[in-house]
Amino acid sequence: MADEVQSWVERIIAADRRAIARAMSAVENGEPVGREILQGLFPKAGRAYIIGVTGSPGAGKSTLVEKLAAEYRRESKRVGIVAVDPTSPFSGGAILGDRIRMQSLFGDEGVYIRSMATRGHLGGLALAAHDVVTVLDAAGCDVVLVETVGVGQDEVEIARHADVTVLLLVPGMGDDIQTFKAGVMEIADLYVVNKSDRPGAERVEQEVAAMLALSPRTNGWKPAIVKTVATRGEGLRELRAALDQFHAFGEQSSLRRTRRREQWRWRLEEIVRQRLFERALERLPEDALEAHAAAVAEHRRDPYSAADELISEFFLPGS
Repeated sequence: MADEVQSWVERIIAADRRAIARAMSAVENGEPVGREILQGLFPKAGRAYIIGVTGSPGAGKSTLVEKLAAEYRRESKRVGIVAVDPTSPFSGGAILGDRIRMQSLFGDEGVYIRSMATRGHLGGLALAAHDVVTVLDAAGCDVVLVETVGVGQDEVEIARHADVTVLLLVPGMGDDIQTFKAGVMEIADLYVVNKSDRPGAERVEQEVAAMLALSPRTNGWKPAIVKTVATRGEGLRELRAALDQFHAFGEQSSLRRTRRREQWRWRLEEIVRQRLFERALERLPEDALEAHAAAVAEHRRDPYSAADELISEFFLPGS
C-alpha cells in the first residue's frame, strides 16, 4: 500500500472527519484509491452494531434515526448515520432531505452523517452503502444507523447489510394491509408503530402480532413490537432496549455470526459480479458491440443469439 494511502487509512482510524468524508466520496464514486482504502480499513472493521431502518415514505424514519442516535450518544457511543436519499435527476446526487431533517446532530463530533444517492440502484440502498458502512465501522463508530430511501414492499436489501432490521409502520397509511403481504414484513427483526398517537395504532400492532403468531421465526427470535412518537421522543427507550435485547440474542445464539457470514457471501458474489462485468466491458470491442446492436435494432437478428455470439467470440476459453 502506498504511503499516501496508508496515511489516509491511519487518519480515518483516528476519526479524522475530513479523511472520512474524502474516503466515502472515493468509495461512492468507484475510484481505484477507494478500493485500496477499504483494503486497509477492513481489519479494523466488524465491531459496530449495524442497525437498518426501513419503512414507507412518510413513516418518520429520519426523525426516528435522529432520536435513536441521540439515545446512543447519551452513553457516549459514537454513531454513524448512512441516510440514503432519492437521486437528483439532474446531478445524480442525493436530494439531502434526510440530512436536513437531522440538523440537531450536526454540532456533535460523536456523530457522522453521510447522505447517499441511490443512483438508480433498486432495493432502497445505494450500491456503495456497504462500503461506506465499513469506513464508519473502521473509524470507530459503535453504532451505524442505515436509513433506506423508502421505496415500499420490495425494500429488502437492507437485511443483507444490517445486523438488525427495524421496520416502521404508521397507522392510517395502509400498513394494516401490508401485514398480509410478503417482502419487507418478513425480513424485519423489530417492528415500530410510529406516530402511535394517531387513531388505528392499536389495530396495526394487533395485526403485526397476529402475523407473527402465524409465522414464527425459525431462528428462535420473537420480534418485538414497539410503539413510538418519534417527534416527541416517546418510546425511544423501549426501542433501544429491544435493540439491545436483539444484540444480546444474536451474540448468544450465534445468529449475528451466521448472518454476517451470509451477508459477506452475498457481498463477495456482488463484488465478483461487478469485477467480471468491468473486465468484460474492457475486453469487448466497441465496434463489435455497435455492429450487433445495429443488427438487433433493425430486427435482422434477436438480442439473445447476438449476446451468445459475443460471448463465444470474446469470452469463452480458447477464443
